[in-house]
Amino acid sequence: MPYASRTGTARNLAVLRECGWGLMVSATGALRTEGFARYALDNGAWTAFQRGEPFDAGAFSRALDLLGAGADFVVAPDIVCGGLTSLRLSESWLPRLERFGGRRLVPVQNGMEPQDVAPLLSANVGIFVGGDTGWKERTLPAWGDLARKRGCHLHVGRVNTARRIWLCQLAGADSFDGTSVTRFASTIGLLDGARHQKVINYRGAP
Repeated sequence: MPYASRTGTARNLAVLRECGWGLMVSATGALRTEGFARYALDNGAWTAFQRGEPFDAGAFSRALDLLGAGADFVVAPDIVCGGLTSLRLSESWLPRLERFGGRRLVPVQNGMEPQDVAPLLSANVGIFVGGDTGWKERTLPAWGDLARKRGCHLHVGRVNTARRIWLCQLAGADSFDGTSVTRFASTIGLLDGARHQKVINYRGAP
């Protein structure tokens, strides 16, 4: 299932709807689903990191109250490339997220190993693959293997090329998100085509 970062641009929203994509709504942006039935809620940590700002827990809490109950999944707060410190932060939020009743995802970051994350995972608590680009691509098969063993959802962030969509498929990812179609509607053909291409993945399914 593909998700594009939320946009208010009518043309881009139209092509996303036509191709069956969902929206990734960030806690730091406009808290609107634009009428999409499928959407996910991101915590806003990546945007804060890019801006050189601290994580805004208040903004995330407000987003949860408004959109958390209807989201396909909610991404627990994390620290970009923050290793085990990030994992402890995410873990501390899981009980608070449970009241919304949906799927919660724990972001994995540079410095984490599958054995660090495995005890937190279940049918309702999955994996969000973050980290920098090189680490994400190197470790994606391992996260796919862990998701298969734990029977949990596997999502990959910042997927903006056909090549990376294929890597997600090979790892057996259930969903991904990116900003390419958010900014350039013309990329939908290439990216949607890539996600429909059949490959044999590491989780043993076409």
